[in-house]
Amino acid sequence: MSEPRIVSLIASATEIVCALGFGDRLVGRSHECDYPEAVKDLPQCTRAKFRTDGTSYEIDQRVRAIVQEGLSVYRVDASMLERLRPTLIITQDQCQVCAVSINDVEEAVCELTGSRSQIVSLKPNCLSDIWDDIRRVAEALSAPERAQALVSQLRARMDQIAERARQCRRRPSVAAIEWIDPLMAGGNWMPELISMAGGTSLFGQAGKHSPAMSWDDLVKHDPDMIFVVPCGFDMERTLEDMKFLTANPHWDELKAVRLLNVFIADGNQYFNRPGPRVVESLEILAEVIHPEEFRFGHQGRGWLRFDAPVPAPPA
Repeated sequence: MSEPRIVSLIASATEIVCALGFGDRLVGRSHECDYPEAVKDLPQCTRAKFRTDGTSYEIDQRVRAIVQEGLSVYRVDASMLERLRPTLIITQDQCQVCAVSINDVEEAVCELTGSRSQIVSLKPNCLSDIWDDIRRVAEALSAPERAQALVSQLRARMDQIAERARQCRRRPSVAAIEWIDPLMAGGNWMPELISMAGGTSLFGQAGKHSPAMSWDDLVKHDPDMIFVVPCGFDMERTLEDMKFLTANPHWDELKAVRLLNVFIADGNQYFNRPGPRVVESLEILAEVIHPEEFRFGHQGRGWLRFDAPVPAPPA
């Protein structure tokens, strides 16, 4: 049997492939795959159809305009796939904004004469789905035993954290903000992670997409903590848009703001990637929610406390 030639079109799948020990079989990646560092040298097989600069609101409007036309927000480079001759292509059908859709991949593969690429589409809606996706990738690579070992290791690390968190006397309420303008709460696996880290998630439902959130909702629930983790943003990029939160007249009324319990985290590298580093995402939340109990060393790199004033947004 010949060695697999893998193209991953979603960042979390790239991390799964590498964690399973098949990183050396990757021959192509998406434009967003950037971890582990070595994958950056691989050819890119996708690109975005919209500009990713500008404010949260501007990005949201560009994406909505494309999606409302029934189009995908990413483009697959069929000619690149033809040159790479993959035997396995990994994508997803959980979110049309997060990665190339299964339909786009199928269309691209159809353009390849004589292509025999197997397509595996991941479906991560909740935490257990992440484990299933790891198994799905391993099965496609004829290595189910590797998935069993990896999933067992990752779950054991998370179970240890959850057990320690259960011993904490406080369970502060947490509002996870996954998009700043318009406001959206963290859904999918985020409520599960907050609970495992010893907090109480106020918005979002496990296994369901991130819901819209209003300022009235935020003020009414008045969370003990606010955790800002915009999808696809690193901390520096998130800081740029914090002015759209702080400028709201209700911001200073919030308990979390008064107590300096507002935190930002790297959503691009951690929380929005349903792969092996979901464990690090849980570690970050545990450090934020119960700093007296947990210290994994992520502060400053994966998260920081937001307590500095920022300029008001332009009129």
